[in-house]
Amino acid sequence: MEDWAEIRRLYRSERLSQAAIARRLSLSRNTVAKALLADGPPRYERAPVKTSAWAQIEPAVRALLTDFPTMPATVIAERVGWIGGHSWFAENVTRIRPEYAPPDPCDRLVHLAGEQVQCDLWFPGQLVPDHAGVLRSFPLLVIVAAHSRFIAAMMIPSRVTGDLLAGMWQLIARDIGGVPRSLLWDNESGIGQRRRLAQGVAGFCGVLGTRLIQARPYDPETKGVVERANGYLDTSFLPGRTFASPEDFNAQLHDWLGSYANRRIHAGTRMIPADALVADRKAMASLPPVAPVTGTTVTTRLGRDYYVSIGGNAYSVHPEVIGRMITVRASLDRVTALCGDRVVADHERLWGTAGLVSDLEHVAAAAVLREQFRTRPAAGAHLDVSVEVADLSAYDAIFGTGEVA
Repeated sequence: MEDWAEIRRLYRSERLSQAAIARRLSLSRNTVAKALLADGPPRYERAPVKTSAWAQIEPAVRALLTDFPTMPATVIAERVGWIGGHSWFAENVTRIRPEYAPPDPCDRLVHLAGEQVQCDLWFPGQLVPDHAGVLRSFPLLVIVAAHSRFIAAMMIPSRVTGDLLAGMWQLIARDIGGVPRSLLWDNESGIGQRRRLAQGVAGFCGVLGTRLIQARPYDPETKGVVERANGYLDTSFLPGRTFASPEDFNAQLHDWLGSYANRRIHAGTRMIPADALVADRKAMASLPPVAPVTGTTVTTRLGRDYYVSIGGNAYSVHPEVIGRMITVRASLDRVTALCGDRVVADHERLWGTAGLVSDLEHVAAAAVLREQFRTRPAAGAHLDVSVEVADLSAYDAIFGTGEVA
C-alpha cells in the first residue's frame, strides 16, 4: 500500500520516470508500471479454501442445487452421505447456494396514515386454563395500525367467523377508534379462502365502510407489520407470566399494551405508536353509528332435554319452550336464547369444549313439568258419558227371530 502511494506521488508530483522511480524505491519496472496503471490501491483477497472433504462432495451438492435450489442443507447432507460436522457443511452450502437460487427481493412498504390495519390470528401455546382447568392454546387476535404501529390484541374463544368478527369490532371500536380504508388478512378459514369471503364478513365490512384484502398464500412480507407484532408479543409479553383465566390473560395484555408496548419508541418508525395513532385516526373514517352484527347465531327446535349446543358446549333453555323454534346467539362472553321476543336462556359463555351449563330455574321447571306429565289423567278419563242400551227384544218381535218355546 505504501509503495503504491509513493510510486504515484513520485510520478505525478515529482515527475520522475518509471525507471528513476524503480531505482529510488528498489523495485522492478513492472511493479512500478502496474502501480501506475491500477485505479486503486492493491487489495489482498484470500482465495476460498477448499478442503479435500468438501472438494469430494461439492459436485454432488451442486448437482442437487441445480435441480432443487431451495433444498435445506440438512437434506442435502443426507442425500450426499455427509456424516461430518453440520455447521461447517451448512456454511459451504450457503456460500454456493446464491449461484443457483434466484434472488427474491422485497420492496420496503410505505404505509400512509389511516390506510390499513393488518390482522392475524396467533396461538401462544397452552398457557390459559379453560372452564375445566385444563391448559389450552386459545387463539390470540392481533391487529396493528400499519402507519402508527399501534397494537391491539385480545384472546378469543375460537377461530370461527362470529368470534373473529366480534373480536375485530371490539378492538377497532375500543382501541383503534376509527375505521381504516382496508383490513388486511391472510387466508384464515374464518375470514375466507379461495377469494371467497366467509358468510357474514362482507356484511361486517359493509357496515364499517371498509374493504377486506387477503394476502397471497405463503407471502408473509405482505403483512409483515402484524407478523413482527406477533413475535414481539411472544418475546416481550409472555415470558415469566402466568394466567388464571382467559379474562386474566386479556386484562394483563391490555394493561401491558397500554402502559408499555404502545408507549415505547418503535425501532422502525422512530415514533411512539400511541402518539402516532392520532394521525392514523384523523385519516380514518369514523365508527358506524350502529354496531355490525357479530357473534354466532343458530336457529333450532328445542328438544326434550332442553339443552342447546354451541361452540362445543351445552347450555340449558327454559323447558316451557320444548318443541318450539328458538334463536341461540353466542357473543364473546355470553350465550342467550330467544323464543320470539322472550329470553329463555342467558349464560356466561364457557371457554373450551365438552362443558355443561345448567340454570337452576330451568332444572326446577323441568322437574315440575315432568311431574305434571307423569300424573296427568289417562287419555279419555275426563269424559263422563252415559250410553243408553236399547232393548233388542223389539227386533225379535218384528222379524220373528225370537226363541221358539
